[in-house]
Amino acid sequence: MPERYGKWTTIYSRFQRWRKSAVWEKMFAELQTALDVESNVDWEIHFIDSTTVRAHQHAAGAKKVTQSKRH
Repeated sequence: MPERYGKWTTIYSRFQRWRKSAVWEKMFAELQTALDVESNVDWEIHFIDSTTVRAHQHAAGAKKVTQSKRH
């Protein structure tokens, strides 16, 4: 996370609060409605899909693998 966004824990907490209170769903619904009104999006071509967002394994909380010393 770039420092300008603050601590990652604060960002994560905010993200979770927004997820639980359906802020993301409301935001995307409003965005879709606005784009439909403006006719700026062809929904046959454009879509919003969170499965295409990827993070490094350590960003997801994966345990770090340490290499053992060779004898």
